[in-house]
Amino acid sequence: MYESYYGFTERPFQLTPNAQWFYASRLHKRALAYLQYGLSQGEGFIVITGDVGTGKTTIANQLLSQLNQDEIVAKQIVTSKLGPDDLIRMIASSFNLMVTEHNKASYLDAIHIFLKRLHSQHRRALLLVDEAQNLPLESIEELRMLSNYQINGKPLLQSFLLGQNELNPIIQAPNMEQFRQRIIASSNLTPLVEEETREYIEYRLRMAGLKSPLLSPDCYALIQQFSRGIPRKINLLMDRLLLLGYLEQHKQLTAEHVSNVVSEISEEIAHQQPINQAVNSATAIAEPHVQLESDPMQTHVQHLLDESLEQKLKLLKELDELILQRQKSTNIPNSE
Repeated sequence: MYESYYGFTERPFQLTPNAQWFYASRLHKRALAYLQYGLSQGEGFIVITGDVGTGKTTIANQLLSQLNQDEIVAKQIVTSKLGPDDLIRMIASSFNLMVTEHNKASYLDAIHIFLKRLHSQHRRALLLVDEAQNLPLESIEELRMLSNYQINGKPLLQSFLLGQNELNPIIQAPNMEQFRQRIIASSNLTPLVEEETREYIEYRLRMAGLKSPLLSPDCYALIQQFSRGIPRKINLLMDRLLLLGYLEQHKQLTAEHVSNVVSEISEEIAHQQPINQAVNSATAIAEPHVQLESDPMQTHVQHLLDESLEQKLKLLKELDELILQRQKSTNIPNSE
């Protein structure tokens, strides 16, 4: 919407990671260097951890974009709380392997045959496991067991683990000693400091085609305060800031504009929680056999999910009245 107004070739602060727009802070450079070092070694595990939105997936995408496809077959999986058997099935699926019998032994055999075939072609496999903090200990141990597939002492599969900070205590558990011995490097991503936040914003604006300064110098302290240096939050704030600038026709953006956007976002977050609580309460009280279109309370719940913020507040008041009526009719005591 605002791209042509500011002369951008594309939106500079999309939430989706873009390997071509990789901003390398000091810690991001180090994490990427560890991944590249791990690739050069061809063995062991590399572990990259960090808070939500600090750029772990962006680093992984950057690494994948640099790989020689003739030498390395790389796949990236995003894990939920997968048990060992489900993890094996997901890995087999990511490499497009087919099995005749759907049991763990068949999947492991298919993976082993595939890895040996790659080796005969002078290629190897790389697995990037994103959101690895979701894996139970038994599944991480399964990854270690897969690293035992070797020919002449050379591993056939290498795994990189990317996860939130919760991954660190999992790895440090007493029964994970064998896995820790396989880790050849690890790095923890922390948020950007204010100077890096400014460099990050200016870099992405230049990449989008901006020719002249857009933000006044006093904007950056407020952006840092709101985002705490987390790139994803910086992107969220900057995208809204550029939208405000376009709607109000500002070619230069100031600290006042940043403050206005921060206030808007903060208000939206503050309203979201009570609305969600009201929706949950209404859903719990609603009779399961009543159809949505015939139950006024459930209709209001659906409207709360669909309408704008202004309409949500109006409907929320009406919903409170419906909840009280339902409580009276079903003899449910009022918690107040």
